[in-house]
Amino acid sequence: MYEFLRGRCARRSPARLVLDVNGVGYDLVVPAGARFADEDPLQVWTHLAVREDAHVLYGFPEQSWRDLFRLLLKVKKVGPSMAIALLSGMEPEELVECIRAGDALRLTRVKGVGRKTADQILLDLSDQLDAWDSPPSTDGTPPASADGILAVAASALVSIGFSENDARKGVEAASRKVGTEDLELLIRTALRP
Repeated sequence: MYEFLRGRCARRSPARLVLDVNGVGYDLVVPAGARFADEDPLQVWTHLAVREDAHVLYGFPEQSWRDLFRLLLKVKKVGPSMAIALLSGMEPEELVECIRAGDALRLTRVKGVGRKTADQILLDLSDQLDAWDSPPSTDGTPPASADGILAVAASALVSIGFSENDARKGVEAASRKVGTEDLELLIRTALRP
């Protein structure tokens, strides 16, 4: 509904921003520690979440932050509060790198994110990050490695009840059969006896 708002910063706290747009103060929930440009007027990219009891406006310093927030909302069991917590817990580039590498442990360090949720994030977003316009990698490493794909596939199997050892062995055997290019095919192959 609102793509962005442009106005003067009336008040700022770590997780909130009040933006004065032509005399109307918009109270925005923002990622803790997000750095907004020192401009006047300030442009804030927004997302409106409509709940039964409230309309909550979320604000982001850049469009790419907002796009990543919306990608996170597509994950089962991830709502706006958890998506903001993830963006507050790590920089967007770090979060994307973490998802691409299949690093569930690093995701669980964010308050409120458990192992099952971290695994679900990796499963749902590992192949959807092309939609997020991230800056190019500065260290020259590819965005996802075969080890990262294997870790995501193993995490998916663990989330449905496999032991970590059985999941790892199944995924390794499946990767020898079908490779690591297609995550979904890798998981399906690992599920076959």
